[in-house]
Amino acid sequence: MNRREFLKTTSLVAVSTAVLGNGVFYKVSAAELVDNPPPKKPFDEALKEITGGKAITDSDKVKLIAPEIAENGAVVPITVEVDLPVEQVKAIHILADKNWNARTMSVYFTPANGKAYISTRIRLAETMNVVAVAQLTDGSFIKAQKPVKVTIGGCG
Repeated sequence: MNRREFLKTTSLVAVSTAVLGNGVFYKVSAAELVDNPPPKKPFDEALKEITGGKAITDSDKVKLIAPEIAENGAVVPITVEVDLPVEQVKAIHILADKNWNARTMSVYFTPANGKAYISTRIRLAETMNVVAVAQLTDGSFIKAQKPVKVTIGGCG
């Protein structure tokens, strides 16, 4: 297959999916979200879901970089690095303690990642604490947290 045939084929598949794909993708309207919002997941419940109720210790091995003041809560830059070999880190979980769903994201690692490091942008509804929890391969959990003051909320 040459480049031209490949582009024709992928274009045809994309157009077919767009035109015929009404049943392929689940569409949610804004009205449906107002009438049936996703279930609220408070911070304590989200943390228990991650840890299974195990204790979490504060650690300087988890480096959480977040702005002290976020001008726009819709796009708050967050960077987390765990100062341990990646073979000892199973996952990094980011939580925002006052968001509707406190569990913002979870990233799982393998030795192929090379480093237990993530950088992303998250949405914060208001001023709150951002918590980074590192799940280690031995089953323990370590964390760091930082308060972030939001001047314009990101959720409405």
